[in-house]
Amino acid sequence: MPRKASLFRLSMGDPGDVSAIEACLADGRLKPDAIAAILGKTEGNGCVNDFTRAYATQSLRAMLARYLEPHAVETVPLVMSGGTEGALSPHWIVIAAEKAEDAVTPGPALAIGTAITPPLSPSEIGRPAQAFRVRDAVRCAMARAEIDSPADVQFVQVKCPLLTAARAATVGGDVATVDMLKSMGLSRGASALGVGLALDELRDMPGDMIGADRSIWSSRASCSAGIELMACEVVVLGQSPGWCGPLRIASTVMADAIDAASVRSLLARVPGDPALAVRAVLAKAEASSNGMVRGQRHTMLEDSDISATRHARGFVGGVLAGLVGHTELFVSGGAEHQGPDGGGPVSIIYSLQASDLGT
Repeated sequence: MPRKASLFRLSMGDPGDVSAIEACLADGRLKPDAIAAILGKTEGNGCVNDFTRAYATQSLRAMLARYLEPHAVETVPLVMSGGTEGALSPHWIVIAAEKAEDAVTPGPALAIGTAITPPLSPSEIGRPAQAFRVRDAVRCAMARAEIDSPADVQFVQVKCPLLTAARAATVGGDVATVDMLKSMGLSRGASALGVGLALDELRDMPGDMIGADRSIWSSRASCSAGIELMACEVVVLGQSPGWCGPLRIASTVMADAIDAASVRSLLARVPGDPALAVRAVLAKAEASSNGMVRGQRHTMLEDSDISATRHARGFVGGVLAGLVGHTELFVSGGAEHQGPDGGGPVSIIYSLQASDLGT
């Protein structure tokens, strides 16, 4: 029997506000045991000390515990991405999967598979060991989603850990970096390279490549680091003939932060009004390392008050919002090995039945 994915994009009043999700559970639109993954954009700074991610995760776990057994709660990836700079709006993206009673809209359709690695040692974060763990988790998630070919994977969301001084101390200082903010980038980069290995975008991965060789990147990796976990949580999104329903997913890569043309081409695949049909937008944003955007200087890397990742989220978020027509966009900053330098992957999940607001 084929499976069917559903997606709910829900507004968030604050990082602890799970009321919109509970409303979907209460009225039966969302079944607790069908929840495959929950993504969230929270309003923190997106840096090491952004505890809005942990607050949101804690709130979700407490809510899910009222509906699911403890072991079931632990298997649901909760991917929180901090930072809603500019006019980006905090929101949840709840993806559910269940067996389809009637394949009204045949596939290939949106497919989702998830996997969670064992907890990483602090000494593994930002190093090849992390990449290999993510590679294996991506392959596991693909199998669970019944996605046989890497070509059918459109987007891989990874939530990965970062280093703190306390974590580094537990392994005697044997860590990739003692700069905790830099550890976020190395963790994201190692995770992205792991995705690239799993999707056959890379053949091998020398240890000195992580965070150094910007010419090596995955076109479908989106990685977000946080203090709230030590494992890597992996969500694979693609299309499979084993899935049915109206939801589809398509992806592109922005060559730079203002590459609206690539996104317009992507939106051209959507039937009808994208503001209605597009259910979710997932994107990466990064300040180009040469300090330039199409020959003109930017100052994102030189601002000592605001992290460049925050500038990039707000900047790219504005570009995307103008194209899509709303501001509930899952724009994640820090795109190490995730798309070209200064650019990044973008994915849209859309419905073939724009009037069907329940999917």
